[in-house]
Amino acid sequence: MISREPTLERLAVAKSLLLTPFGLDESHLARALAEIKAHQVDEADLYFQTTRSEGWSLEEGMVKTGSFSIDQGVGVRAVSGEKTAFAYSDDISEASLLDAARTVRSIGAVAQSGRAQVATKKIAKSRSLYHGLDPIASLDSTAKVQLLEKVERLARAKDPRVAQVMAGLAAEHDVVLVARADGTLAADVRPLVRLSVTVFVEQKGLREMGSAGGGGRFGFGYFDDALINQYVDEAVSNALTNLEARPAPAGEMTVVLGSGWPGILLHEAIGHGLEGDFNRKGSSAFSGRIGQRVAAKGVTVLDDGTIADRRGSLNVDDEGNPSQRNVLIEDGILKGYLQDSMNARLMGVSPTGNGRRESYAHVPIPRMTNTYMLGGDKAPEEIVASIQKGLYATNFGGGQVDITSGKFVFSASVAYWVENGKIQYPVKGATLVGSGPECLKRVTMIGNDMKLDSGVGTCGKEGQSVPVGVGQPTLRLDGLTVGGTA
Repeated sequence: MISREPTLERLAVAKSLLLTPFGLDESHLARALAEIKAHQVDEADLYFQTTRSEGWSLEEGMVKTGSFSIDQGVGVRAVSGEKTAFAYSDDISEASLLDAARTVRSIGAVAQSGRAQVATKKIAKSRSLYHGLDPIASLDSTAKVQLLEKVERLARAKDPRVAQVMAGLAAEHDVVLVARADGTLAADVRPLVRLSVTVFVEQKGLREMGSAGGGGRFGFGYFDDALINQYVDEAVSNALTNLEARPAPAGEMTVVLGSGWPGILLHEAIGHGLEGDFNRKGSSAFSGRIGQRVAAKGVTVLDDGTIADRRGSLNVDDEGNPSQRNVLIEDGILKGYLQDSMNARLMGVSPTGNGRRESYAHVPIPRMTNTYMLGGDKAPEEIVASIQKGLYATNFGGGQVDITSGKFVFSASVAYWVENGKIQYPVKGATLVGSGPECLKRVTMIGNDMKLDSGVGTCGKEGQSVPVGVGQPTLRLDGLTVGGTA
């Protein structure tokens, strides 16, 4: 059997789902782009998408809900300077495509020449980071229900204090096709699955919750018995730990952050401030600081959309640019920002493969993919043992950040009080308060245990949500403010 090169295979799949059934081909795309280019615009693109989504949820010992949806359409965009004109339709047809093109071209002045030229077609370079399988079909309905029921049984068998178990399975098969006026043609076929587990425990009138889960760009076969048991163990353990938790102390103190998911603080407090749109407008605490020290020595932060099978990874971004491994901060020095095409053009730099959109009904903006800090040379046990009095936070819930000032507030969902290098007891109600740029300068020890999260992150920005990844090693930060309940 002869197989096509992966990039061409993805293009063939996208055309078969997004063009052929609607009587369209590349000549229709060229005509629509020419309509836009009849006026003077800096950029123009067409974004076709079809997404099939499925979800199952278990509660009170039974699978109560199941959902399936299909969403498809096309977004048409023209950009002139800093101005963007955008139109979208869930009707994929030549008429709606041309109508949208004529609508958005009004952003530019009428071109001098009588005929608009669209560049010669060029297939965009891309990665091959995940298989283009349909994850929804990777497990039949009966097996999906049985998987969720297994989660329920395992959780209740862990401890008699388990009072309620909730579990969910989700899958998505996303196919996109991008055509740009510069001749770029790109496509991606994106699988995505997730398993989530939430456990409630009760003891002497107290009720606490713990959660766990994971996923990525693969099929449901990823969730084998060992991994399911790991998720259940983690959820039950977190809930039971919080049953024993005491009110958290408050004040300025040493804080140690665990590896993996605590990188969400890095994502929110630092990552958003390094996105190109905020820096072009001068509204980020990091604006105009490339080449300056913004973190302690040893701190290196990357955004990498090229990690195989990861939730935040992309073969190409939503503008047809290949994903990249971008070094944002190197040994404490700010090296660059995350860019989509428009902000890159306006800032005189190259796109970094971070133009992302929630769907065809949204415009692309600079967004993170998988954002993490590289590891250091300290054993995590050594870092915890170095605490005289302070907080050791291993899991986080919600938080808020102000991009302009860099100030953040984060809630620790699992944390411990440490004295003389020994964990004393779990605490609850701890919040971390600080400034992203200042926070990085307070890093004094970096663990050798860098870990990415299990594949659960979703990032919101300007009303758009996209899947992302985070990660970090165990970190010690000195003089961080903790808001507590004690």
